Amino acid sequence: MPTIHLIDGEKGGVGKSIVARTMIQYCLDKNMPFIPVETDRSNPDVAGVYKGICQYAVFTEDEKQADKADKIFEIAMNKTVIANLAAQSHRAVKEWIEKNQLIELGESQGVYFCKWFVSTGGYDSLNLFKQSVNSYGGKVPHVLVRNLGLCDDWEHVNSDVTIQEIVKKYNIKAIDFPKLAYKERNIIDQHRLTFADARQYKEFGIISKQRVVNFLKLAYAAFETVGIWYEEVK
Repeated sequence: MPTIHLIDGEKGGVGKSIVARTMIQYCLDKNMPFIPVETDRSNPDVAGVYKGICQYAVFTEDEKQADKADKIFEIAMNKTVIANLAAQSHRAVKEWIEKNQLIELGESQGVYFCKWFVSTGGYDSLNLFKQSVNSYGGKVPHVLVRNLGLCDDWEHVNSDVTIQEIVKKYNIKAIDFPKLAYKERNIIDQHRLTFADARQYKEFGIISKQRVVNFLKLAYAAFETVGIWYEEVK
């Protein structure tokens, strides 16, 4: 069943794009049928890296342009979608889903949603996660992506009563997204490398290449604890 994977975090700088790019590379390496979609107009770095296969869509609260996101659902009628969301797009995305009754339409058409919420572990980030989960009332499965590159100690989340109540109520799954070393991350971003290119990048030494390989191995294992297809994430 095709799934629309929304890579979110609501705030800028939480690591949405690297999670999206890693998920894209995972699907490519596993030969899974999918289409990546870029919705971040101000910083379309996912499309800049995977420009040969990435499509564009826009989420907006402007009623006159609200249909510009419709292509995401249309694509998902045939293939799974990985959509990189812009910061502060929660209201526009939720309005698009609710006004068009896409949860119900999706159930009738075999198309499902999953939101991967990338978090830094900070107070604001966690509050936005709780707001996102509560706003959908369990109708859109959420995965909490604990970005270890920005926070390596999540004990405060594990002991947070309100978060754990939400996790239990809505059966929230969580993954630890690994840290990519600064040197390799900076060069990959600077040269707009796909992870496939980074694994073979001539300017990387053998150890740098191995760090990229190890990062992908850990990220892929994290994805597989949840799954990419609906039957696995629901």
